[in-house]
Amino acid sequence: MIISIDVEDDSWRELAGIEDIVTRAIVAVLPDDTRSVDVVLTNDAEIRLINQQWRGQDKPTNVLSFPSPQMPVPDGEVAHLGDLVLAYETMVREAEAANKPLGEHVTHLVVHGILHLLGFDHEDDLQAEEMEQKERDILAGLGLADPYAA
Repeated sequence: MIISIDVEDDSWRELAGIEDIVTRAIVAVLPDDTRSVDVVLTNDAEIRLINQQWRGQDKPTNVLSFPSPQMPVPDGEVAHLGDLVLAYETMVREAEAANKPLGEHVTHLVVHGILHLLGFDHEDDLQAEEMEQKERDILAGLGLADPYAA
C-alpha cells in the first residue's frame, strides 16, 4: 500500500500523529493491498468547493471519496485506488457533538471513505447495514468502539 497524505490545512497538526492515524485506518481496511491512496486533509471552505463542484452540494462535509477508474496498469506501476478528502472543522464539530475523541472519529471516517473507494455505499437500508457492519468489524480490530452505538 502506498499512502500519500497532503496536509493542506495546518489545523490538522493539532491532532498529534494525524498521518499515523490516517495510515493505520487505511491499513486496517487494506492490510495486504498493493494499490495507492491519496489523502488530502483540508478545511471546510475547501471541501465545500469540492462538494459543490463534484456532488452539486453547496456545503461542507466530513469526507469525500473519489474512486479511480478501473484501468489496466502498466507493468511495474501501482494501481491507484482513489482519493479521500477530509475537512478539519466538520470533523471537530462531529466529534465534539458525539463526545468522541477526534482521533477515533477521524479513524472511523477514513475507514468509511476507503470502503466507499472499494464500492461500498449506503444508499438504501441493506447497503447501509452491510457497510456499517464492515466499519464496526474493522474498528473493533483497531480496539475502537462501535461508532453507530447509541
